[in-house]
Amino acid sequence: MEKVQSLLNSRVHVSRKLLEQRLPEWIKLEQLLMSFEGLGQVHHLGETKARTNPIGESLPIVGLSIGSEDPRAPVLGLFGGVHGLERIGAQVCLSLLTTLAELALWDSVMQQALQKIRIVAIPLINPLGMLHLQRANPNGVDLMRNAPIEAIGKVHWLLGGHRISPRLPWYRGGLDSSAPDGSSLEPENKAVLEFCRSHFFQSQTVMTLDFHSGFGLQDQIWFPYAKTTEAFPHLAEMHALTSIFERTHPHHFYKIEPQAKNYTTNGDLWDYIYDLYREQNAGVYLPLAVEMGSWMWVRKNPWQMFSALGPFNPIKPHRQKRILRRHNSLMDFLIRAVASPDRWSRLSLEQRNKNLSLATELWYSP
Repeated sequence: MEKVQSLLNSRVHVSRKLLEQRLPEWIKLEQLLMSFEGLGQVHHLGETKARTNPIGESLPIVGLSIGSEDPRAPVLGLFGGVHGLERIGAQVCLSLLTTLAELALWDSVMQQALQKIRIVAIPLINPLGMLHLQRANPNGVDLMRNAPIEAIGKVHWLLGGHRISPRLPWYRGGLDSSAPDGSSLEPENKAVLEFCRSHFFQSQTVMTLDFHSGFGLQDQIWFPYAKTTEAFPHLAEMHALTSIFERTHPHHFYKIEPQAKNYTTNGDLWDYIYDLYREQNAGVYLPLAVEMGSWMWVRKNPWQMFSALGPFNPIKPHRQKRILRRHNSLMDFLIRAVASPDRWSRLSLEQRNKNLSLATELWYSP
């Protein structure tokens, strides 16, 4: 761990004025880092910069962790800012972490939970993409198409990931003949992977939540796989968790389903991390994504479609505030679920078979 001020002073190579004008999320992150320094740990994970201009702009990739330092402790991970245009994802992640930092100071219930579990986060995975209003990272690579994972079956042209050109959206990145699998992870994805390895690959109970926007008229919670329409190995546990959530919050507004029910992709980072976790650990890991339904915001304010950020973010200030508080109940539930995993992640054979049958009927029946 580096001292926060030292990290910020030595690793930030973007003018302060530019950050304040075009990346206010970075200013929020700095404030959060200062509050976390006395509560948890701040981790410098690497740098994000353009390969073609190695002495140009660069920003550090920063991770946070708070709670139990036992490597086997249950873990909840929060991630945002993968796609630079989907700024609301980073903003929601920062808002939830700010609330968490405040609760950790005075709330005895949260303090007790943090003795048993660990919460980890990378709120801004692609800060230079955010700074320059582009979906991809500084090398033109879509970080959610970059992992060495090939989809099973056909994918939508371009949308499913391609290697044609970084000038086109959803570019996966080039091939690297020196890499064992022929592909090369971008620095941002390497940082996420190594952060996950060090913080939860020894844990038996893990959930991660990655915040995105830009799809549909309803907020959705997606679970693996993105590479195939076949069920993923922890489908029974996912159904058990969903059942508890729906009984606890019967009026919730999320649509919960496999991502592949909407579309499949090559190179999904969370599919890759999930499969690596399973190679090393017999525990339960649920990598989830919140896909915020940005079409709701566009429908209410069609003019925002004509701006770069409009299709992906709530532009009106009152809508932005509403979205920033919209996911607090989900966060509270997931903390409780990770701290109390017996009812969803430690199923008997009979419970597992029952949940698997119900999940198959709910999500995979014709």
